[in-house]
Amino acid sequence: MVGRSMAFPTEIIILLLIALAIVAYGYFSSMRNTKFTVVKIGDAAVNAEIADNSFKKMRGLMFRKSLGEIDGMIFPFDKEDYYGFWMMNTTIPLDMIWINSSKQVVYIQKNAQPCMITSCPVYKNDKPAMYVLEVNAGFTDKHNIEVGTKAEFNI
Repeated sequence: MVGRSMAFPTEIIILLLIALAIVAYGYFSSMRNTKFTVVKIGDAAVNAEIADNSFKKMRGLMFRKSLGEIDGMIFPFDKEDYYGFWMMNTTIPLDMIWINSSKQVVYIQKNAQPCMITSCPVYKNDKPAMYVLEVNAGFTDKHNIEVGTKAEFNI
């Protein structure tokens, strides 16, 4: 072949830049519009960041280096169902608390460990839930949270 360049065509480069801009916009706009609620549960009140869109639900607490003692993240869903969570790229151990539409704890996964590989275990509730609250590992024991505990919050 004579005179043929191996460079990417300009159109492909433009499309890649547009795709990158869309992803960056989604990331930064979702972080800028962070909402919080207080979740009263057991003998504690959690300052919970609300994962209120698909990007926030997908990212969750990934890449966070720490989580305050009374901080967490709550994942609201449209209906009660079985929701699986994994710890891929999550760097801190967590307790995961599944809560039903009546705001009662229906399942707890204690001490889910960080996972930096692609074959992380999936933690899933055994009774339908509408919300999942993630907090530091040990939080449920420290604050007497068990299946049947009532939660109070507004989303």
